[in-house]
Amino acid sequence: MANWDKRWMQLCDLAASWSKDRNTKVGSCIVDNRKVLISIGWNGFPRKINDNIDSRHLRPAKYSWTEHSERNAIFNAAAKGISTLNCTMYVNWFPCADCARGIIQAGIIELVAIEPDWEDERWGEDFRIVKEMLEEAGIIVRFIVR
Repeated sequence: MANWDKRWMQLCDLAASWSKDRNTKVGSCIVDNRKVLISIGWNGFPRKINDNIDSRHLRPAKYSWTEHSERNAIFNAAAKGISTLNCTMYVNWFPCADCARGIIQAGIIELVAIEPDWEDERWGEDFRIVKEMLEEAGIIVRFIVR
């Protein structure tokens, strides 16, 4: 793993530690071509939404209440008027289809992530769709081995 890749993935891990999700902690960061941090995100409830209500953390309800780290990083940049065009996103997981569409639409040109289990019973099909979607959109996908 390249030194910069290692640093950005460490930042993703730090951001993930801020998540209040009780099962899955994911962090993302977006950097420009000069290796400057553009935005950061972690999975969690939207701002001003009470994340101390236990029932909101249980599946399947949590899927309605939780925003993913990738989209949070994109939204955080957008809220400050910072362009993500031609940037790289790092994430210590592999995006879902919703996040992949956001990555594409945000103009991100490279994704650096953990390679998923393509045959995972629960998420494998989604992972394969995401890989196809990102490739078709011309996004460079690099996997980090940890």
